[in-house]
Amino acid sequence: MSIQEDKQYNLDKRYIRMAAIWAENSYCLRRHVGALIVKDKMIISDGYNGTPVGFENICEDSDGLTKPYVLHAEANAITKIARSNNSSNGATMYVTASPCIECAKLIIQAGIKRVVYSEKYRLEDGLNLLRKANIEVVYINLNE
Repeated sequence: MSIQEDKQYNLDKRYIRMAAIWAENSYCLRRHVGALIVKDKMIISDGYNGTPVGFENICEDSDGLTKPYVLHAEANAITKIARSNNSSNGATMYVTASPCIECAKLIIQAGIKRVVYSEKYRLEDGLNLLRKANIEVVYINLNE
């Protein structure tokens, strides 16, 4: 690994740990997911999985299933960008769980060029779509 690659890896590891801490804000019981969008070494947006603004912070129904209107961390971070003066074009997204296909579409449309994740999800269709769009996908195991 070159010095530049080593620096990037260490930076990626720090940001993915920060995304993991941000995931602790989630009220969801089944899974906590956090996301950060970073551009030019600045965090320009953040998100975690949860209900839309104005809804009660209860993500699961009485059967323990996730309510259909719960937003993923990636969607929350991307929509937050839309309400700001920032642009995610060329940015890196750090997300604790690999993106689903719906979030992958949002990532592509937001102009994000790298995705770093730390937990593998059972489906890889989101990761495959990101790769097909020439978005760099990096897995970092936080337990190493």
